[in-house]
Amino acid sequence: MKKIIRKIYVKWLCLIGKAIDISSTSKYPSGYLSNFTPYTFTFRGIEFTSMESLLQGLKFEGVETQNSVFQRVGVKAKLRGKKRKWYLNQTLYWQGIPMKRDSEEYKNIVREAFYALAENIDFQQTLLATGNKRLYHTMGKSDPTLTILTEDEFCEILTNLRKNLQIDSK
Repeated sequence: MKKIIRKIYVKWLCLIGKAIDISSTSKYPSGYLSNFTPYTFTFRGIEFTSMESLLQGLKFEGVETQNSVFQRVGVKAKLRGKKRKWYLNQTLYWQGIPMKRDSEEYKNIVREAFYALAENIDFQQTLLATGNKRLYHTMGKSDPTLTILTEDEFCEILTNLRKNLQIDSK
């Protein structure tokens, strides 16, 4: 019930122009902030086709498999990683090196990856188009043991990126 009330509240905030609820099925700009959106960026020497490809790839231990997931876009990456049961031992991987979901190492990789994504001019313009509206991702999960990126983590990273881009554009 709490979740339903919260979604209604966020929908109301969006209607009055105070918030954006990020979803791949939404219009610009919220739909274009989805991890599924095809933005190319380079992170740690590897080229990615969407943020979702990076996040889903982290579920795979094998470097070759991981790199193939990194080349998928959006939903195709999601489908490839969907059945991976990484949450059973809370372990994710970067190029064969294991890391715990709740580790600083993991959080740093995700944050750095978003900063690399923010080098993409189209992504920058989309994020800046949100102005100072509060960012939500109500379809996202809140329990970090069940998701690779919680709503709070996602929205906090995007909000911090936006602040930095706004400062840089002045």
